[in-house]
Amino acid sequence: MVVSNKTMADKNKKPTIDYWHVYTDENGVSRQRRRQLTGFELESMGGGSGEQWNNNLMQGASKVIFSELPADFDGDWHENPQPQWIIPLSGGWWVETMDGQRVEMRTGELSFGADQGTNDEKGHRSGVLNNEPCRMMIVQFTENEELRGGKVAPDEL
Repeated sequence: MVVSNKTMADKNKKPTIDYWHVYTDENGVSRQRRRQLTGFELESMGGGSGEQWNNNLMQGASKVIFSELPADFDGDWHENPQPQWIIPLSGGWWVETMDGQRVEMRTGELSFGADQGTNDEKGHRSGVLNNEPCRMMIVQFTENEELRGGKVAPDEL
């Protein structure tokens, strides 16, 4: 079988994944910015599986939560309880940080919430889009102090 140069080039091009990073700046104000996960390596996950692009980003104690925000959800000002990945599985939600930036996220988009230590523990506000429930998967990191307050982004560890 002959593989074209374009196919080989595509296969060897490392992917990136965009995400929103919610963090606390040096003045105690929550902010969010777009970042990218990089550092993917072509490898097998084991068990006889073929090679795929993996980013073994973080390790350590974690807690996985599946959640549904109801259609009338009101996430008034609060901080993320732990540094956490938030992945909408269905529906959509929004996050507004103390700097006034509001970001809307839908199915499959990623957010990393690490706004601990804001002024007056204000953090951020959040709610659902279109008055419809939003199902999410949340992965909290319970013992990684480097991530608290967002001073270090997950992709910088």
